[in-house]
Amino acid sequence: MIEATSCGGVVIFRGKILVLYKNYKNKYEGWVLPKGTVEPGEEYKETALREVKEETGVSASIIKYIGKSSYSFNTPQDMVEKDVHWYLMMADSYYSKPQREEHFVDSGYYKFYEAYHLLKFSNEKQILEKAYNEYLDLKKANLWGNKKYF
Repeated sequence: MIEATSCGGVVIFRGKILVLYKNYKNKYEGWVLPKGTVEPGEEYKETALREVKEETGVSASIIKYIGKSSYSFNTPQDMVEKDVHWYLMMADSYYSKPQREEHFVDSGYYKFYEAYHLLKFSNEKQILEKAYNEYLDLKKANLWGNKKYF
């Protein structure tokens, strides 16, 4: 068994959530949140910001840690147990550019219920729900976008 750790972000701009569409040789396809593998010597926050930037072209800022999701999958060689650490992030525009090298063919910002229904994986839907509720709480408290909050 292989243990792997990734980090990612629920990126929000003006109430809309950034999601990516991946299509790999028509075998793997679906909408996902941006995330990727932690590199040696890298902190989780750095990984999350780097992966969001690489996969979407978005320079986001971290608002807060949301939580961890875990899942496992099989490769031809072994079974992989993966932990993903998620952060609520804020973007400063609707700009995004999907990373073609990673087989991302589309990206964009969607309303909560649209993003929720687009997402392929139930664990990402749960993280989205948790992150969006945090966002709504911060907005209600007038803290969203308030630089001194960081």
